[in-house]
Amino acid sequence: MGSCLGVIRQRSRLSSRNASRYSTKRGGRNEPLKKDKPKWKSDYPMTEGQLRSKRDEFWDTAPAFDGRKEIWDALKAAAIATDCNDHELAQAIVDGASITLPHGSLMECYDELGNRYQLPAYCLAPPVNLVSECNDHNVSEHAEPQEKKEKEFQLKVRLSTGKDLRISATMADSIRQLKKQLQIQEDINTTNQRWFFSGKLLTDKTRLQDTKIQKDFVIQVIVNQPIVPN
Repeated sequence: MGSCLGVIRQRSRLSSRNASRYSTKRGGRNEPLKKDKPKWKSDYPMTEGQLRSKRDEFWDTAPAFDGRKEIWDALKAAAIATDCNDHELAQAIVDGASITLPHGSLMECYDELGNRYQLPAYCLAPPVNLVSECNDHNVSEHAEPQEKKEKEFQLKVRLSTGKDLRISATMADSIRQLKKQLQIQEDINTTNQRWFFSGKLLTDKTRLQDTKIQKDFVIQVIVNQPIVPN
């Protein structure tokens, strides 16, 4: 997109002073281009690639609509600048093509001959439900691991009191969740538990999948006995 703007900048050298000159020349109502982009939602979660295809389809067929091709070209350049948040360049392109904006938006505009041009919102801004293309890849990539996380197994736990036991767990469980299970099972308050694996203290936010623990490995739990007041 940066290269596109570079080409546009070379083709448009108008300064902001031209705005008043062209406005006076055309007459009638003409608002400056607003910085606010239109907000819209697609009927379906749209990827960046789908958005580009939709825009390309519009610009390929736009010259066949009513109006002049040179104006459509200018509107396309202004739309690209708007999408890149280069408001000053977009305004300069609009002024240079003598385009009138009755409402300060490229969604409705006119040329000097009074021809009306309308740009769809998707040419000016992405939808609020735009989906990154990598998300689709991540969904399929993590589908199988997610199924594995849901499978429970019996985790071996060795208490400092000398007792060995097993608790139901999944690899997605956090140490905090497992502490709560141990509290329910053995009536040991979570604040009195310290979990260790391979000599390393496990924090409450640590998940079993982060510890690289295997099925037959043992987690050690140091139980701090509460002080009973006299």
